[in-house]
Amino acid sequence: MQVNLRVIAGPYKGRIFTFTQHDSFLIGRNPEAHLCLPEDRFFSRNHCLLEINPPHSFLRDLGSTNGTFVNGQRVREVFLNNGDRIQGGETVLCVEVGVGADNQSPRPGSSLEDHPTAPLFVTVECINCGRREQVQASAADEKFTFVCEDCRIELKKNPHTIPGYETVRLIGRGGMGAVMLGREQKKGRPVAIKTLLPEFAVSDKAMKRFMREIDVASALQHRNIVEFIDRGTYNGMIYLVTEFVDGCDAARLAESHGGQLPYPDAISVLAQSLDALSYAHAAGYIHRDFKDQNILVSGQGRDLVAKLTDFGLAKSFTHSGMSGVTMASEMAGTLAYMPPEQLRNFRDVRPQSDIYAVGMTAYSLLSGTIALDLPKKSSINNTIRAIFEQPTIPLKQRAPNVPDPICQIIDRALSKDPTQRWQSAAAMRNALLHAA
Repeated sequence: MQVNLRVIAGPYKGRIFTFTQHDSFLIGRNPEAHLCLPEDRFFSRNHCLLEINPPHSFLRDLGSTNGTFVNGQRVREVFLNNGDRIQGGETVLCVEVGVGADNQSPRPGSSLEDHPTAPLFVTVECINCGRREQVQASAADEKFTFVCEDCRIELKKNPHTIPGYETVRLIGRGGMGAVMLGREQKKGRPVAIKTLLPEFAVSDKAMKRFMREIDVASALQHRNIVEFIDRGTYNGMIYLVTEFVDGCDAARLAESHGGQLPYPDAISVLAQSLDALSYAHAAGYIHRDFKDQNILVSGQGRDLVAKLTDFGLAKSFTHSGMSGVTMASEMAGTLAYMPPEQLRNFRDVRPQSDIYAVGMTAYSLLSGTIALDLPKKSSINNTIRAIFEQPTIPLKQRAPNVPDPICQIIDRALSKDPTQRWQSAAAMRNALLHAA
């Protein structure tokens, strides 16, 4: 599938931005915007942000002064359809959704002469209840796995037992599905079973791509990375089986201490996590969703062990089209950990983006809050604007008891400019250990 943004009026008339996979598109007077309009005072510096995951597109106005209009109506956020017109000032873009040629570039900014082929719709059937819906497809014979909304809600509440595993108890629920403590029937060992429920019908091609990416990530073997055991599909659910860490995540551990993790424990958790990141980065992997909820901690004191989980999972789930668009969901907490470059371009993320997220995580564990001036229940719009426009607040202001050298190490990780951050996880880890 393909989405084109065709400029049909304004100074860039005739230009086409083409997307064949998950990406973002920033419009405004910001020099780093994908569509930069520095001379048009109608536009705010960061005016609006589109998230595109073909065939789905979502637009979010970033609190612009003069507003963003879709088909003549001022909008704050909206899903976009084929033929919709986005307008700001003299600039008008037309959304084109359809099937593109295989040799068309997936990078924004392409100048293509032809429109994509008109959208093709096929009927899919819920694998659980048989409910039928129409979805966009690349070919009339394309095969899909589909779980309807009602069944997704029910499966999140009551996940099915996975063949080969016994369910002991539910550990928690998240945006993608649920996590259960299970027992492997063959070996009798405890395991963690994560079930994932795609938000949309998933083509067989996308499902196979997702499974390949999971298999590749499972090759990461490190004492501070949760061990991968098994994966598969069952009744429309995707399941991932990993070792069970008998403890809790770092966020809950901090909560158990009043919101701020004791200084020695925080340094231990961070150092072990950075060791895992250093190993993964050297192997060519980026986590992309590093946060305190994705660090599982067991033991205490000198026996404390931290392990990273969900390595690359968010990226694989999104890029396969299973999540549709993520900015439309309640993800402000996850957004707050993302550096500006990850929001501008979801695909082109480097190790320094993980370093920023480490800085945000460290800040949270040591201070009980994030490094941006935001209320706890801030809107997604305000969070995005803060990431782009706010300077981070020095850790010393929020955690005066943390030694200055540690504060400086963490503040450096939170630089808006990736070149000013620690350039490797190993370098940041060594700095922390020598300053502790």
